[in-house]
Amino acid sequence: MPNFRIGIDVGGTFTDVVAVSGDGRSWHAFKVPGHGQDPTAAVLDGLARVLARGGVEAIVHGTTLATNALLEGRTARTALVTTRGFRDVLEITRTNREHLYRLDRPLKPPPLVPRHLRFEVTERTAHDGAIIEPLRREDVSPLIQAIVREDVEAVAVCLLHAYANPAHEQALGEALRARFRHVSLSHEVNAEFREYERTSTVVVNAGLLPLVGRYVETLREGVAAHGVRALRLIRSNGGMAGVDAAARRPLSLLFSGPAAGVAAARTLVTGLGVRDAITLDMGGTSTDVCLIARGDVEVLRERRIEGHPVRVPSLAVESVGAGGGSIAWLDPAGALRVGPRSAGAAPGPACYGRGGTEPTVTDACVALGYLSPSRPLGGTIALDPSRSEAALRPVARRLTLSRERLAWGICEIACANMMRAVRTVSVQRGYDPRQFALVTFGGAGPMLAGRLAQHLRIGRILVPAFSSAFSAYGCLASDVRYDRLQTFRLRLNADLEPMEERLAALAEDVAREVQRDGFDPARAVLLRSLDLRYVGQNDEIEVRLSDGRLDAGEIRRRFQERHQALYAYTTGEAVECINLRVAVVVPAEVPPLPRLEREGAEPSGTRRAYFPDAGWTAAAIYERTALGGGVRIAGPAVIEDEWSTVVVSPGQSLESDGHGNLWIETGAGERA
Repeated sequence: MPNFRIGIDVGGTFTDVVAVSGDGRSWHAFKVPGHGQDPTAAVLDGLARVLARGGVEAIVHGTTLATNALLEGRTARTALVTTRGFRDVLEITRTNREHLYRLDRPLKPPPLVPRHLRFEVTERTAHDGAIIEPLRREDVSPLIQAIVREDVEAVAVCLLHAYANPAHEQALGEALRARFRHVSLSHEVNAEFREYERTSTVVVNAGLLPLVGRYVETLREGVAAHGVRALRLIRSNGGMAGVDAAARRPLSLLFSGPAAGVAAARTLVTGLGVRDAITLDMGGTSTDVCLIARGDVEVLRERRIEGHPVRVPSLAVESVGAGGGSIAWLDPAGALRVGPRSAGAAPGPACYGRGGTEPTVTDACVALGYLSPSRPLGGTIALDPSRSEAALRPVARRLTLSRERLAWGICEIACANMMRAVRTVSVQRGYDPRQFALVTFGGAGPMLAGRLAQHLRIGRILVPAFSSAFSAYGCLASDVRYDRLQTFRLRLNADLEPMEERLAALAEDVAREVQRDGFDPARAVLLRSLDLRYVGQNDEIEVRLSDGRLDAGEIRRRFQERHQALYAYTTGEAVECINLRVAVVVPAEVPPLPRLEREGAEPSGTRRAYFPDAGWTAAAIYERTALGGGVRIAGPAVIEDEWSTVVVSPGQSLESDGHGNLWIETGAGERA
């Protein structure tokens, strides 16, 4: 029996699994239902199904555990220790408002740590690392006793300018770790200036330590009981790492879920010769969008969750509450809205017949004829059109719309939500989406991608093989990646030798961690970059460095080019470095998609489907697993597989390549 590598992506509605044998000849892709608050159970369910077919040598897993815990307020009771006089940084925050005209929103999010759990110590370090006032050692023991009395589970330490000199934090950390299992120090998590953001980041990391630690141990024990020893997790930066690294820095898992799909898309489009693409991962609960430009994905320095800044390297993925389970509703003014509330897997859309009564995007697609009532979803979930119609009827009556016009309107609003996300990652960052291919996956993405591309005037759509479980394939396609960051301020016209030395030290530090987690350092690739800005600016731009010694002229030229692309101007002002960034990447041994041995295909029948320009029309139905390479299909057509449906609108055409990828020509905009 073959030995498999497994990619597992736990979503909000279903868990996707892709298993590939060591020789790449045997592939299995499927979904298992989610288990609510116990994502470990879904992972073990997927593992059990693969073990019925053979052995398992490694598991790579993407998870939304950390994100959901933070959103739902399930982080640990956490204390904060900071420099005297900086106790209220979390409450002061920043003066900018996220929603300028939303007067119903609070000006600031509630602090992550209440005031009575924030403690001060006497010490002071300057921005250049000089010790202004030594840490009072006699204050440490009473401080620890005070924290013990508060019955906290985790402790975060963030001292002023600890990124420049961590000596005081290290001393406090040593004392605290003698009493507390979960202690997080800011210089280990985010060695970067900006006191509020650094404090917020280390508090989030500390609050996640117990939860992620328990999850990792439970998961490790569960897979070990089945004889699996190699377990890795996908992190926010789009790379995989050992579970111990995740346990040390659970913050790195915050955006793990969407990262795997982006990694898979990047691998696929690069292999197909497509340099520029926009990914559209539409599942049951949300849609994740990301831009791939010239084969690279932008890595963001900071994200916000519930208004709180988190400084962690993460792929520039924009998420919106638009999925197959997104609920359509009327706001107080009587306008039709879709999402962000979702029916999830339980009770699910009304057509599932599991107790859901509110109309969803999936119900709209059933009403439009895109989803077959005679084909159970996943072979187990029978779709009931009468329940979809019953859910849509009250809303249609209030809006005085026909059933099909309401259903089409629901899909149009879902597309509008996704369009905003696409424009955020493209237009707002200096890119024209018309020059990109749209790569769509997830259970619901291929149904609406054709219409979305028409709105955006995108000429070409790629629906990958195994599109419904593509993010799980991405777990297997992800590189090993470890990042380090250090604030280091220096003007480009100065001597760059100190910068060279510090970059080398960071590279050595991260290489040790890679080796400690069991990866081969001989295959590692070093990536270096700088956060640069004009002197006096508030925000920085990350600029990739070439190999070899630093050249100030080349660095400035690259900065000017990126500044021009983002802001449409450059100046002759002096440029300064703010942060150093180092990443060590061990390229993945990506299993190639299997080659199709069949050719051609005949439609299995027709079904009435609704399109606004054509009305109700007969759409040819094809079984995706029967499609061979080189097949060309003119719309309207519907291509079905066990978990996903591809809709080809009138005026569009589809072609299948030799690996089961589907290319749709929309007839709009430019071809990427």
